[in-house]
Amino acid sequence: MGLSISDKDILERLINLELNEWLFYFFVYSLCGFLLENVYSWFTTGVFWKEGYLKGPFKPMYGFAPLFLLMLSEVVQSKPILWLACLLIPTVVEYVSGLLLHKLFGRRWWDYSDSRIQLDGYICLRFSLYWGVLSYVFLQFIHPVVEGIYDGMAGLWTIAGPILLLLFMIDMLLTYWIRRKAWKQELI
Repeated sequence: MGLSISDKDILERLINLELNEWLFYFFVYSLCGFLLENVYSWFTTGVFWKEGYLKGPFKPMYGFAPLFLLMLSEVVQSKPILWLACLLIPTVVEYVSGLLLHKLFGRRWWDYSDSRIQLDGYICLRFSLYWGVLSYVFLQFIHPVVEGIYDGMAGLWTIAGPILLLLFMIDMLLTYWIRRKAWKQELI
């Protein structure tokens, strides 16, 4: 069973986005997620710093959800389907992230259990609606600007990207090791 012409076109469009470009988007949106959460925390609690899984200024779930949305937007042109994806993709990423973090470390970084319509405390309707609106605004208005920024600095990013990736991986590994060790000691 071979690929149809449209399937080949879709694959070609996805492959044409270079790894460096995907990495750039991941880091930009992970950093934006860090800022978004901390600004929200500042407005709701008066404290700018909301602890995340990583020690550095990145929230990976905010990097992955936009990448999934970008991949989908390359192949889906229907506005209603994109809107639904803007609602579902970040919600699924948030659910999976919350579940994995809880299973790995026995800790919740957020808990929607007190919300009226929620699932296992990891997701709730109110924030899913926020993610839907924010994601649609992201696809329509924010990403084209970020894409232009990448185009203007692609040469510099080929040097900066791998360095930032290395620092990110070190942060991820050290944080995992520290948090896992602390959790195991709590169990003793």
